[in-house]
Amino acid sequence: MNRTLAAAFPDAHCELDFTTPLELAVATILSAQCTDVRVNLTTPTLFAKYRSANDYAQANRVELEEFIRPTGFYRNKTSSLIGLGQALVEKYDGDLPHTLDELVKLPGIGRKTANVILGNAFDVPGITVDTHFGRLVRRWKWTDEEDPVKVEHAVGALFERKDWTMLSHRVIFEGRRVCHARKPACGACVLADDCPSFGLGPTDPAVAAKLVKGPERDHLLNMVGL
Repeated sequence: MNRTLAAAFPDAHCELDFTTPLELAVATILSAQCTDVRVNLTTPTLFAKYRSANDYAQANRVELEEFIRPTGFYRNKTSSLIGLGQALVEKYDGDLPHTLDELVKLPGIGRKTANVILGNAFDVPGITVDTHFGRLVRRWKWTDEEDPVKVEHAVGALFERKDWTMLSHRVIFEGRRVCHARKPACGACVLADDCPSFGLGPTDPAVAAKLVKGPERDHLLNMVGL
């Protein structure tokens, strides 16, 4: 299934826009309960204003809240960003650390966010268990675990460590484009022959094809002969 997903999504990647590890950390914090598209619309002006950990550490709370208001839960996220900036300045000379243990101790950064940062900013393999990933790996019977940490360990045991980051991207791409929560496009899915949950969504190819989303749509439909 991973090999099939690799063929389906050869360009799978983190869909948050960033140029530095700090920008990725901030974008990932903002992505909680918010779409990557909305975050990417918000961050250009934010990143132009706040360029360093010190900028966040010394930020005016009201001003920062206005910048990130469109992402929702902006008061909590503002607290996380200011706290993150202060912690980085105090403990790491303004730079993000490179280990999971250090990252998860920072304000606003849980295990999922840490793995996003490690895999995409530092090339340290990690499995990102977001809602899409957890939902799909349970749907595919890779694990029955519900707890994200247990899901991470269970799925990690099935694959070589070097593949973890790209596996995460591919599964998330599949979840966003084809294997939707309420109505998966079963009849137009490249994993149909291997999926133990085939039939949860429409199996008629023409009906399922209408459910496939994203820039890879034509490629995905071509892979299944549509």
